[in-house]
Amino acid sequence: MATTNHERVNKAMELLRSGLAPFVRREVMTKAEVGVVRMETIRRFADDPQLADKPIDDWDAAALLKLMWDTWNDVFRDTLGFTERSLVSELRAWRNKWAHQERFSSDDADRALDSAERLLTAVSAAEANEVAKIKRELRRLVLDEQVRGEKRRAASTLVAAASGNAALKPWREVATPHRDVANGRYQQAEFAADLWQVHLGEGADEYRHPTEFFRRTFLTESLQGLLANGLRRLAGQRGDPVVQLQTNFGGGKTHSMLALYHLFSGAPPGELPGVEDVLAQTDVEAVAAVNRAVLVGNKISPGNPATKPDGTTVRTLWGELAWQLGGTAAFERIRADDENATNPGDALRELLQTHGPCLILIDEWVSYARQLHDGSDLPGGSFETQFTF
Repeated sequence: MATTNHERVNKAMELLRSGLAPFVRREVMTKAEVGVVRMETIRRFADDPQLADKPIDDWDAAALLKLMWDTWNDVFRDTLGFTERSLVSELRAWRNKWAHQERFSSDDADRALDSAERLLTAVSAAEANEVAKIKRELRRLVLDEQVRGEKRRAASTLVAAASGNAALKPWREVATPHRDVANGRYQQAEFAADLWQVHLGEGADEYRHPTEFFRRTFLTESLQGLLANGLRRLAGQRGDPVVQLQTNFGGGKTHSMLALYHLFSGAPPGELPGVEDVLAQTDVEAVAAVNRAVLVGNKISPGNPATKPDGTTVRTLWGELAWQLGGTAAFERIRADDENATNPGDALRELLQTHGPCLILIDEWVSYARQLHDGSDLPGGSFETQFTF
């Protein structure tokens, strides 16, 4: 039986509750401990008097969103921004519409799912990935229907054009579309670059597989320059050690980092379309073998330590960096600083020397730092410690 938009929103609200509850509880308890707000005051914000006897972890999405909105200035203003406050307000409206059994169009459901994903991502909740999957599936269904509609309209247009100007070439003969577009298999919802997802070995082949990525990527002059700089630097030649990408939203920062990530994936340059031309522009004869590390701020939570497959518990960004570069052995070098949330200092230089050459890609650092407090009350450390690191 097909899933309705109302059911999709229902699932999103369940995931929103599950992902928000630990964050809300942590922020409320932090402010309560320093005397900014009293727990008795917090509980008065709940509409349901029964919630007064329940821990925040058991509150539903409506109560959590209402609590966030009504206590924003006292509790959440220093952790989240204006964008997140707008998302809280919007999600309260979507939740009320869902509770009153009102109809959800596909556009409405997409907007509600997207807002829920964005708020969960802002608090580094793992449930954001589940909401994203629901959203992508909805977009696939909508796109499939649009493709079918376009095919029907195109068929009627061709019939009408047959009696028109025969000298005018069809556009598809002037600009040949890619095979997946021509065959109706193009899925726009899948084309969203996600560095962390690729690092985990997930996502569509267009982003996950080095050959497919370069086959579908046009290497602009700027992107060629970035790749050439990386080739020189990691080969021990000249080249900037630190590159800060500055573009507008949607300007290709993540796509550029993915290009670097796949360039040093170990795949032969001959299998990466366009890379041999970039090599020819440098004095580098071969792509260096390097260790890679990926840090994406909205996928790593400063309040929830991560347990790695080998059992290592990582709390900080520098702990994550060390573990990715050299596993448990590398992590042991800075274990004390990870446990105490203090800057590793010179141990970081020794770590990079031991496991170099290495490529370190950092994305969404502001999203991570924005969740930190002034005091060292989170496993990820304090806001000031990030600057020192």
